[in-house]
Amino acid sequence: MKSDYLVRAKELRTLIHKYDYHYYVLDRPLISDLEYDSLLRELVLLEEKHPNLRVPDSPTRRVGGQPLSAFAKVEHAAPMLSLENAFNEQELALFFERVTKQAAGEELVFSCELKIDGVAVALTYEGGKLTVGASRGNGLIGEELTANLRTIRSLPLVIDYQEKLEVRGEVFLPKSSFEKINNERKQKEQPLFANPRNAAAGSLRQLDAKLVAKRQLGIFIYEGYFSAASNTYTQVLKKLSKLGFVVNEHRSSARNLPEILNFIALWEEKRQTLNYDIDGIVIKVDNYRIREKLGSTTKFPRWAIAYKFKAQEVTTKLEGIELNVGRTGVITPTALLKPILLAGTLVQRAALHNASYIKEKDLRLGDYVIIRKAGEIIPEVVKSLPQKRSGSENIFQLPTMCPVCQAKLAKEESSIRCPNTACPQKIEAQILHFASRDAMNISGLGKQVVKLLCKEKFVTSPADLYFLKKDELAKLPRLGEKLIQNILTALEKSKHNSLEKLLFGLGIPHVGAEKAKVLARTYQTLAELSNASYSSLASVPDIGPIVAAKITAYFKNKNNSTQLARLQAAKLNLTYQPRTTAHVNSNWTHKNIVITGKLAGISRAELKDLLEKAGAIVTKQINNTTNLLVIGEQPGSKLQKAVKQGIPTINAAQIVQDLKGTIN
Repeated sequence: MKSDYLVRAKELRTLIHKYDYHYYVLDRPLISDLEYDSLLRELVLLEEKHPNLRVPDSPTRRVGGQPLSAFAKVEHAAPMLSLENAFNEQELALFFERVTKQAAGEELVFSCELKIDGVAVALTYEGGKLTVGASRGNGLIGEELTANLRTIRSLPLVIDYQEKLEVRGEVFLPKSSFEKINNERKQKEQPLFANPRNAAAGSLRQLDAKLVAKRQLGIFIYEGYFSAASNTYTQVLKKLSKLGFVVNEHRSSARNLPEILNFIALWEEKRQTLNYDIDGIVIKVDNYRIREKLGSTTKFPRWAIAYKFKAQEVTTKLEGIELNVGRTGVITPTALLKPILLAGTLVQRAALHNASYIKEKDLRLGDYVIIRKAGEIIPEVVKSLPQKRSGSENIFQLPTMCPVCQAKLAKEESSIRCPNTACPQKIEAQILHFASRDAMNISGLGKQVVKLLCKEKFVTSPADLYFLKKDELAKLPRLGEKLIQNILTALEKSKHNSLEKLLFGLGIPHVGAEKAKVLARTYQTLAELSNASYSSLASVPDIGPIVAAKITAYFKNKNNSTQLARLQAAKLNLTYQPRTTAHVNSNWTHKNIVITGKLAGISRAELKDLLEKAGAIVTKQINNTTNLLVIGEQPGSKLQKAVKQGIPTINAAQIVQDLKGTIN
């Protein structure tokens, strides 16, 4: 009888793997959903009744186990390099000419494929089973995401290949799933994802695989490292497809530049017909022997390039202009548009930056305007179309009174500002900034909660947050016991933040996160900073006379002094607390470092974080205290200045490699 269960469980696993492949990979279902669910349910019951039948590659175990507390680090066997970008035909032509010249005498064939706008991952199979899945990370070290990657139904857990195999691919969120997720988040009054790529990245970093499974992620595999070498990339893709991996079908071979450009033009036109986002075309030399001949830099393979599509532009109607008061009182206009689909999302609002922007572009209410997404993320108005005016359009008139509190507005160069310190919207923005991640990092204080607290007069300044009481908060509508406790816990935790977090949260004009760190390191305590003279502040590197004047004015203001006294009464930490370094004797401890140029495989923020963990002090400008300049591509004038002053330089890829040992 026991052997019958064993045979049936094996039969069910084989059938379900087969049906998964036909449904998720080939898009050709062999059975109905009801029949599939029945088979899966039978396997679940069998495994529950006979736990010894469970195997790691069972389709019932795509999601399982307890949520993780953190992601482990994974060192890639070979660096996951970035691709060099081409933004126009001239840059693509230069790539083609360079490759043709360096591969002199060779017959060149290029593989052209869609550049999926997703998250790069590496997956390892051993003995035919998926064992490790990891993010790209900085190209050298990624995070282990095996449990989350197993939830992708189109990714095979078992393959008919017994030797060790690493494959690389791009995880994406289908547009249909993206719309569904954002609709659900909107109903729950949660922040919406900006685009499918952000949603995919956020999904992969969930600690609970059960939540990841609900996102219905997809994956395209674009590379495989087989033990037996293949002659061409095309052959590798065929092998991968035969093993059950999803390989994107939209690709073509090209032997010359016109054929490459034709493929680009085709998909720049058709990209909106896809159920996933693409942001360009990847062009690769097909022959592996020629690839080896061409080689790679520390950042890019010389045999491939990514052609980036131009930002998509659409025409719609400017139906209105909304004015919002920011935390400093600056009035920011936002365009209210007739809803239109742009780069996969429905756009109804767009940035207008300031009053001068409206005037320069001659934007009128009722105008037809062209909009695009800056960086494929933030919608902005490019220009108006005067030729489409009917005569009913109205010139936008700047208000003289604050749209929220009716205080008389002050003009400042290109902007207008509300001077009223009690302006409700201004206070809301200040508290949201104070609670933000880069400032005091008080989780639970989202826009709706802050709005409610301000409306009910529970808070009129950031300092008031630390005097909130549980029983008082319980009287407010829509604030459950769990959320209240989370807010109070986060507030208590934030009291122990280092001084620079508080300085940034206070919203001192011109004092961003970087300058806040410089000030905290220099003066060590809030008392020392508040008593610092103008000349002392002006002499601090990266501060200067303009910022020094704003700081001294801030501390002389009576309202600010009152708030600081209340923060002190609430027992907030008011001193600088240096981060614990990864290695006390690190090469970078106490070194003043500046980063310049474009980085590959790691963001500027990530590199800065690594350096600070190793004890370095990262600043923006070169001065007489700078010890080292980290250079990426196109470093510009900072490199020239460093050479002139005799400041040592180091390649960004080298420093990342060196810092591997300092990553906690």
